[in-house]
Amino acid sequence: MTTVRDNEELTRVGPGTVMGNLMRQYWVPACLSSEIEVDGPPLRLALLGEKLIAFRDSAGKLGVFDHRCPHRCASLFFGRNELGGIRCVYHGWKFDVDGNCTDMPNVPPDQDFKDKVKARTYAARERGGLVYVYMGARKELPPLPEIEATLCRPDETAISCRLRECNWLQALEGDLDTSHFGFLHAGSVRPDSIDPDNPDRFQLLNRAPLFHVIDSPWGTACGSYRPADAGRLYYRFAHFAMPFWTLYPNGPLRDNVVANAWIPMDDDHTMVFNITWKKRTPPLALMKDGKAITGLGRSPQTLPNSTDWFGRWRLTTNAQNDYLIDREVQRTQSFSGITGVTQQDMAMTESMGAIVDRTIEHLAPTDRMITMTRRRLLNAARAFAETNTIPPLVDNPEAVRRARSGDLLAPEEQPWQDVYEEAFRSILNPIEPLRAAE
Repeated sequence: MTTVRDNEELTRVGPGTVMGNLMRQYWVPACLSSEIEVDGPPLRLALLGEKLIAFRDSAGKLGVFDHRCPHRCASLFFGRNELGGIRCVYHGWKFDVDGNCTDMPNVPPDQDFKDKVKARTYAARERGGLVYVYMGARKELPPLPEIEATLCRPDETAISCRLRECNWLQALEGDLDTSHFGFLHAGSVRPDSIDPDNPDRFQLLNRAPLFHVIDSPWGTACGSYRPADAGRLYYRFAHFAMPFWTLYPNGPLRDNVVANAWIPMDDDHTMVFNITWKKRTPPLALMKDGKAITGLGRSPQTLPNSTDWFGRWRLTTNAQNDYLIDREVQRTQSFSGITGVTQQDMAMTESMGAIVDRTIEHLAPTDRMITMTRRRLLNAARAFAETNTIPPLVDNPEAVRRARSGDLLAPEEQPWQDVYEEAFRSILNPIEPLRAAE
């Protein structure tokens, strides 16, 4: 059972917290590169319980600051992004992307002390359309993540963002709970209503899978399995990669190159970045005669972005309108009455409250991936706090390159880890890793 202490340490991410300190050892996806324009307005960023602003100077360089001006703490969100720096409109103090004060116009020249003033900044890097921020204390920065989907060529990569109004961990745990597919997403779908050669039908023939779960060099890994046909098992492999990445089974393992990054904005809000290799398996759908028979793959619509701290990438389908649940559709067509995988998942995880009380859960054997991942996170966070043990993937991000999610059929007598390794070795990987200057 998850204790009160465990739950507090797992969910709180602000400065000085056990989990927050762990996450600050990694590069954290913060926003899309396209959200920040040269000499454009600053972007408000809520990240790990801190309020920041991001801007791009006249040369295209990124600056990520504490939003408070070092002078009198007025917000630099209202600043002027001009001629190589951002200028506070309160008294005109100007800062370059490295946080150096370059102008102090309201102070007489003989009393100027700009060389002694520096804004609180964080290192920022861009790769593949994402802006990453490092919020830790290390002078020598760690390598950027090597999650496979983040290394695809930019022209072959699709990235989307969605705000989730709940704690990061309960949002992330939906990706680790692969048994819910047969209910929340496909509870009303009959096995004989999809193409007979679609292996997804095994999820509908047997909606109670068995699980193998292990700790892995990158985090945790699981293989859920069910009887298939002719002495074979149907496997769905999924991974958790430290500290907030998930690789979920959305198609055949041979080409399912996807990842979600569940980024805590604060304790109660999460930004999820979905990264997909566009040449992979078609979007999630149960098919019949070449046509999708459910609304599983429908892209969710977003409201216009606003400039407040949590005003970006909000869905039109949300808690305020009960996720547009249709009770008649629920009775006659759809198990949930809510259209779309993202919307269905969001309704479940947000309905738990901002931070779920895990002490009242009754976990089942099908939740083993969740329980092992919680323990992996807690052990890593506590080891770092108590003995300064460097967490997995911080200095060896290449270890996760052996992780790929997806499904496959294998002989039932073959050990499950051998099944995965054999399938992984057989992949003729067509992806050209992005090796941009970092």
